[in-house]
Amino acid sequence: MIDSKKELSSEQHTLYIEAVPEKKRLIDKERSIYEIIPKHKRYRVYIGRFFELKKGLHSVFNGLREASNRDYLELMINSGGGLVNEGQQFYNIIQEKFYKRTIAYLDNMGYSMGALLFCMADKRVVYEYSDLMFHTYSHGSHGKGGEVKSHVEHTSKKLEKFFYNIIVKRGFLTKDEFRKMVIGQDYWMNTKELCKRGIATHVILEGKEITAKEYLKKIKKKKKKTQKKEETTIEESKN
Repeated sequence: MIDSKKELSSEQHTLYIEAVPEKKRLIDKERSIYEIIPKHKRYRVYIGRFFELKKGLHSVFNGLREASNRDYLELMINSGGGLVNEGQQFYNIIQEKFYKRTIAYLDNMGYSMGALLFCMADKRVVYEYSDLMFHTYSHGSHGKGGEVKSHVEHTSKKLEKFFYNIIVKRGFLTKDEFRKMVIGQDYWMNTKELCKRGIATHVILEGKEITAKEYLKKIKKKKKKTQKKEETTIEESKN
């Protein structure tokens, strides 16, 4: 059970920390070989909007930085997006403390920065009606003319590289799609599209977690079955 004392909240996000005891997993029954999974902690963060105005993310990130190299991170994403700076902070903590040990669940929606955060995880799980949207960043500047120009150019290069490395290098958008995104095109994706592109690795359906490939096979089979049924109904109506 999750200890209530291990809850840390910001304005938009909540972190729960749970101690997971040592487990044995049977590998070979005849030879009595087991895999030992040592005790560790699960850090689960419920992600809302990236828009911390008061407390900031200090308590959440301070809790995450206490993780050991055996612990793992779960991101429960239901986010319309927000400030890129906050998303980059999550990227940094994943690189620092949870590298190759991050799972993301797209619990309903992940738009803008929420979509990028989902893509940062190693295992990416969606549901039947999950929804994701990529679009370009928004930013501004103020000051003297030269300062504004310099700041905008610098920020644009940095953010485009950040977006490119997460989305294009991992094959989630093509270079051509990315160029269109940067100049204003939005990309909306449902569960099927997320699986086809490899953005989603797993789907939770009917109480089970299946791979994205299994899900695509399942809906293809269902479509063929529906088409066959419709064709049979048409033939019967003709007779």
